[in-house]
Amino acid sequence: MPPITTAIFDIGHVLFQWDPRFLFEKLIDDPEELDWFLDNVVTKDWHFQADAGRPLAQMLKERIAEFPDHEKLIRAYAERWNETVPGPISGSHEIVRELSGRGVPLYAITNFGHEFWAGFRPEQPIFDLFADILVSGTEKLMKPDAAIYALAIERFGVDPAASLFIDDRIENVRAAEAAGMHGHVFQDAETLRAELERVELL
Repeated sequence: MPPITTAIFDIGHVLFQWDPRFLFEKLIDDPEELDWFLDNVVTKDWHFQADAGRPLAQMLKERIAEFPDHEKLIRAYAERWNETVPGPISGSHEIVRELSGRGVPLYAITNFGHEFWAGFRPEQPIFDLFADILVSGTEKLMKPDAAIYALAIERFGVDPAASLFIDDRIENVRAAEAAGMHGHVFQDAETLRAELERVELL
């Protein structure tokens, strides 16, 4: 078995916090109304359509038609999406910088809407340290679909047996392992660091 030489990261809940609540708690004062809105209007399941490659304009049009009284808030989700990401996961960016400083090739596979990524990526210089990032909304493939891992291996030009894939969702890690990669289910930066030391990337 070859030594592990490459790190492949997920982004949401591994490198960055994400939750629509971070935005809408600024816009909806009543806690019960906020919970209802997130459970019924701008839901995570609705958001995941963007991750799958659905154009945001279509999603907005349909949702506004369904909830016309909430048009302003629905449009705010598109216009102020970056506010759903309040900051990095504690300790993760330090690990990325250390790996980069040691010359470890860095890649990412992320479930992320194409338009949301276009607005988020330029504001985050940490991604400059990555050789390539595969975005589900652009490719219209989502983890844990086996096809997105096959595409990543081909595009990145990596040996899966020499790659460690890091994701917070166990089903995504298991799919990466099925594609021949090593996997780590992310819990926090401390346990990730221990795993990276174990495989001698740090």
